[in-house]
Amino acid sequence: MAITETRNLPAKFIEDLGKDYAKQLTATTAIPVDTSKFAPQVAAQDALQTQAATLAGSGVGSFQPFITAAQQQATAAGQTVGDVGTTLSGIAGLTGAPTAAQTAAFTSPYQQQVIDTTLAEFDRQRAINEQNIRDQAAAMGSLGAGRTGVQLSEFQAQSGRDRAALEAQLRQQGFQQAQAARQQDIQNRFGLGQAQSGLAQQQLGLGQFQTGLAAQVPTLQRADISTLGQVGAAQQAQRQAVLDAQRQAARTAAYEPLERLGFFGQGVTGLMGGYPGQYQFQATPPASPLQTALGLGTGLAGIFGALK
Repeated sequence: MAITETRNLPAKFIEDLGKDYAKQLTATTAIPVDTSKFAPQVAAQDALQTQAATLAGSGVGSFQPFITAAQQQATAAGQTVGDVGTTLSGIAGLTGAPTAAQTAAFTSPYQQQVIDTTLAEFDRQRAINEQNIRDQAAAMGSLGAGRTGVQLSEFQAQSGRDRAALEAQLRQQGFQQAQAARQQDIQNRFGLGQAQSGLAQQQLGLGQFQTGLAAQVPTLQRADISTLGQVGAAQQAQRQAVLDAQRQAARTAAYEPLERLGFFGQGVTGLMGGYPGQYQFQATPPASPLQTALGLGTGLAGIFGALK
């Protein structure tokens, strides 16, 4: 039995485009896409963020040296206050009327030597003067006279008084010098006490300053950590944006041939739908041996049926 096949073919140029599209589609999809080029990436931590983390770790307990220094200053101030008390106690013992022992403590150890030397010189000069009186009386022949005896007696009495006055004067000078030295010692001790008191106040002030620093250090460190962290985060975000942009660019480049081929296919499809068939043809293929046999059998059956 003859079979007639009818086909509507597109325009020749559209058919050529379809064949070209099929070749490109086969070739393009056969190439694997390297997805590692646009795999997601995370920007590394910025150096400022690392510094902030390091500072945060090292900053724990960083105020302790200032606390220790403040405690040391407070201890030193207490010791200085104790020294002030000792100095004031010594001054209290020096106030009031001086005792002989207190005066003796400030007397020059060479005072007696000065007195002895001065009196010895006085005695030598007195002996010379007394001898001069005797020599003059002998020259006048009145050495044994009563007048000469009175003169010598008066000279000796006056010399004794002068010697006593000289010794008293020397001792008074020594006493006054000892009193002046004692007074100067009191003033020096008062000055020392005031200096020690001022030093104690300075030490206490320094301890308070150290305590204030201990309170300020964590605050300043937190500010530094915050600033470093914010700037580092901004820089990290910038690098992350660059990585994301590079990833998107790599993905676009990888899929661009497929997208371009997709646009090509859509265009071919549109052309095929917009252009009707340009020509038609019919083909009658020859009957197959089976069909011939079946046809022959049918004919023979009809013939044999007619004969019956």
